[in-house]
Amino acid sequence: MRTALDLSRAEWVKSSYSNGNEGECVEFAPGVAATAGVVPVRDSKHPAGPALLFSVEAWNSFAAAVRAGEISA
Repeated sequence: MRTALDLSRAEWVKSSYSNGNEGECVEFAPGVAATAGVVPVRDSKHPAGPALLFSVEAWNSFAAAVRAGEISA
């Protein structure tokens, strides 16, 4: 059985790769990983919308690949 993750008090951080011109704006809530073991990611233009949940390992691999230029942001 799955339970809903309450993100109402999550502290969201805008990605430094977001372009700020009302375009691709991504936020993530790194503090949730410590308690829930997942990293929520959402579209900052729609904060009340859904969030995708990634395992900490998957998120760290993705972030490392972006920083290394293996994936274009």
